[in-house]
Amino acid sequence: MIAKRLFDLFFTIPGLLLLLPVFAIVSAWIKIDSSGPIFFRQERIGKHGKSFRIFKFRTMCVDAETKGRQITVGADPRITRSGAFLRKYKLDELPQLLNVLSGEMSLVGPRPEVPHYVAMYPDEVRAQILSVPPGITDYASIEYKDENAVLGCADDPDKAYIDEVMPVKLGYYLRYVENRSLWLDFRLILSTFSAILR
Repeated sequence: MIAKRLFDLFFTIPGLLLLLPVFAIVSAWIKIDSSGPIFFRQERIGKHGKSFRIFKFRTMCVDAETKGRQITVGADPRITRSGAFLRKYKLDELPQLLNVLSGEMSLVGPRPEVPHYVAMYPDEVRAQILSVPPGITDYASIEYKDENAVLGCADDPDKAYIDEVMPVKLGYYLRYVENRSLWLDFRLILSTFSAILR
């Protein structure tokens, strides 16, 4: 566990310093594009079921969660112009490096979910998935690219997420937990960069 924490800090601290100009440019763009805060904060469930507030660049209008569901479906009208670009290239996820720095997240691990959906995890896998820190990237982030297509075609996106998307993601999360290692983390980080560039 100590080795994984040192691994995270080894990449996170230099990464944050190098990305300061990107943070400044994106922050200015968000403020110019729409009114509201630069960051989006949302409660997520972390290791051992402990809740925390995740950092993301805001990609939607203010109070988006009061104007729609907690999942994003296709060309969601709540998404801002800057938000569409940030989401496409995963730049909205960069502030989660602050969560990694504080120890609430890791660079690699199962993606942290909102309490509503974690409560629906099958009992036999919930404890296993929540036994490790949640991550910015993982197998699901890299390999599962059909989520928006499934939700965009569904009559009931929430039901489609629970019945079709969530089981696939849980399978990826378990695959990571059962095979986790620093070498695997390094490979998944490289695969994430490769996927974004493609």
